[in-house]
Amino acid sequence: MTYTIIATAAMGLEALVAKEVKELGYSPRTENGKVYFEGDATAIARCNMWLRTADRVKIVAAEFYAKTFDELFEKTKAIEWEQFLPKDASFPVQGKSVKSTLFSVSDCQAIVKKAIAERLKHVYKMEAWLPETGAHFPLEVALLKDKVTITIDASGAGLHKRGYRVGQGEAPIKETLAAALIQLTNWYPDKPFVDPFCGSGTIPIEAALIGQNIAPGFNRDFVSEQWAWIGDNVWNDVRTEAEDKANYDQPLDIEGFDIDSNMISIANSNAFEAGLGDLINFRVRDVTQFETDKEYGVIVGNPPYGERLSDRPAVEKLYADMGYKFKSLDTWSIYMLTSHEQFEEVYGKPATKKRKLFNGFIRCDYYQYWGKRPPRRSESE
Repeated sequence: MTYTIIATAAMGLEALVAKEVKELGYSPRTENGKVYFEGDATAIARCNMWLRTADRVKIVAAEFYAKTFDELFEKTKAIEWEQFLPKDASFPVQGKSVKSTLFSVSDCQAIVKKAIAERLKHVYKMEAWLPETGAHFPLEVALLKDKVTITIDASGAGLHKRGYRVGQGEAPIKETLAAALIQLTNWYPDKPFVDPFCGSGTIPIEAALIGQNIAPGFNRDFVSEQWAWIGDNVWNDVRTEAEDKANYDQPLDIEGFDIDSNMISIANSNAFEAGLGDLINFRVRDVTQFETDKEYGVIVGNPPYGERLSDRPAVEKLYADMGYKFKSLDTWSIYMLTSHEQFEEVYGKPATKKRKLFNGFIRCDYYQYWGKRPPRRSESE
């Protein structure tokens, strides 16, 4: 059976998610915060396993227009919910409504819940309440300009929860955004990679996963693993594919620095939990102490932003020192994410390119400084 599937995305990352969906062999179409595509049960499992920059994988169970609660009830009840939900299914309903006649979210949730229950009771010939003791099917009813979309969340915990974070700092970057920052660079696994503000190690760990082509979902469970209509065989095949495609022999040169020794300890613990502890070199070091004789490397950083006015002078000094320190790295490409709007002036150099992104709810720019390209090898080499 073919389903309409949505990979949800943070604002600004839709194109990256669509690229990942396409690389998995599906045909994406993009809307704000969503990438739609068609696929079977295997597609649902594979996208959960492999999408690095998406937030969640959802299945579209129904789409229709409704301006009255009666319409919402009857059109929801008409859907063949038995294709998705067994008679003991647990199916909590979340909701949201934007610019729609039916604006009471709690009422919409209750009506959808009741309509599905009535359908299932009729189909499964049950007179009493549904037990809801079985597999979990998180539902969402979303209304936008009177168009109703009912989806089933096939991920469970958000896809950023890779399963390796045993510790974190005060404001950790999401794993999905970290993966996006790396994918927006010119880094390949044969190049040196440095994060000079590594915190709990998320960016270097994501780089190592990308570098060895390790599926981001290899170390966690998904709610749809409980669903009988996907089945154990599908999930076993998808996990086998992930194992087969991993390139554990790929050598990597990945380093993470931070001035806080406690964060370096946490970063090491997270890397070992991900099975990458021997591949990443974490060290206590200030960015101004960075020295290297390597060439054509990539630096990706999520430095302090100076969101509080009291922090601004110290942060601006850090940016200026960093700009001075990195000036000699003419073969290196440098990428920095910050909300500081005067970053280029303080850093001392205009970016080759910048891209608007969001770190949580903070609007940021991703400043990109491209280094020299390595010389082309002659055919005789």
